[in-house]
Amino acid sequence: MGGLQRLENRLEQMISGAFARAFRSAVQPVEIAAALQRECDNNAQILSRDRRLVPNDFHVELSQTDLDRLSPYDSALADELVRQLREHAEQQSYIFPGPVTIDFNPADDLTTGRFRIRSQAQAKVTGSATHTQVGRARAVLEVNGTQHPLQPPGLVVGRGTEADVRINDPGVSRRHAEFTVTGGGDRGVSIEVHDLGSTNGMLVDGHRITHTGLHDGSQVKIGNTTMTVRVVEES
Repeated sequence: MGGLQRLENRLEQMISGAFARAFRSAVQPVEIAAALQRECDNNAQILSRDRRLVPNDFHVELSQTDLDRLSPYDSALADELVRQLREHAEQQSYIFPGPVTIDFNPADDLTTGRFRIRSQAQAKVTGSATHTQVGRARAVLEVNGTQHPLQPPGLVVGRGTEADVRINDPGVSRRHAEFTVTGGGDRGVSIEVHDLGSTNGMLVDGHRITHTGLHDGSQVKIGNTTMTVRVVEES
């Protein structure tokens, strides 16, 4: 039995066919599942002979009518779609850079029965700062929905365990870049970023650079990951 057939059987057992009846003339769950598989297949990046990186953050866009029909079952469906997508990834030797998430969103330009999928590879990010430290910081570094305090003397970002902010992105070196922070108090903070001799370099506000000053809103891209500087208080 194929993965898509198993998905249909699990959904029928879980919600006693209610979902199927609601979607009889609209988008079918198995169509979404097949499209998610194709999204992975079409966006797989080769890491090695046996490993390929695929997106892990998915947004399924539907008409408002289909979204309304889906809403009573969206959590159960999303869980089953994630499960099915993980099975597909295991069979194809795909690697997700972080947790797999599937959200359903309305799209005004789509009619009933039509949908599209947007996806991106969003690396898992971990750091050692506490919520209190983040809350007291004069500036923070935003990375994939997480915040990390930018306080003197600064922090190192990279893929390795020795980095202060660890990003599970294969395009990121073990010690990729260092953010240096000086000042504070009434003088405000001064923030700079330095490339630490990384393999793939970095982009700052779209420009390839090895060392520069940063300000509120500056974006630093390393690998497939974009980080944003936020200055939360200035004198």
